[in-house]
Amino acid sequence: MKARNSTDGLFLLAPGSKLRAIAHMADIWSPEKRSEVMSRIRGGNTKPELLVRSMLHRLGYRFTVTGPKNKSLPGKPDLVLPKYQVVIFVHGCFWHGHEHCPDFKMPSSKTEWWRAKLAGNKARDARVEKQLQGMGWHVVTLWACAVKNAAAREWLEARLPALIGRPLVRVLRARVAEEPE
Repeated sequence: MKARNSTDGLFLLAPGSKLRAIAHMADIWSPEKRSEVMSRIRGGNTKPELLVRSMLHRLGYRFTVTGPKNKSLPGKPDLVLPKYQVVIFVHGCFWHGHEHCPDFKMPSSKTEWWRAKLAGNKARDARVEKQLQGMGWHVVTLWACAVKNAAAREWLEARLPALIGRPLVRVLRARVAEEPE
């Protein structure tokens, strides 16, 4: 997995990802069927979110998902770690326009509408990140493809403490206990 910095934050690409141009996909369903499918897409408690929560909990981090801070902060972050002043967004590669990701393909129908929609989502993400940083929060953006397979999850789990920017006290205490006197 490669980390790539940008002005909008840290983006993660899954192992084996190849940077390439945005591909176009043909729609295989009728407009009515597509509407039905799209209406069932969840906004929260997605599989990538649950995997990230599980990793954080296993590492000893405690966070809120539906707490008052989550709802009152700009952008309604997926996870809030109040102790570390960190918010985590777990973005779906399609809805947030993850460039160079094999999981993101621009629809071939209504392309201009989708371009505008995704550009609006990206602009909102950047605006929210700037607002949160202005309030003193450290913003971590994780992409759904970063937890897509076991190798990617293993890579991410090893780097979560560095992404959060705070070492775990539990880990530090364990190292001190292991040192010979």
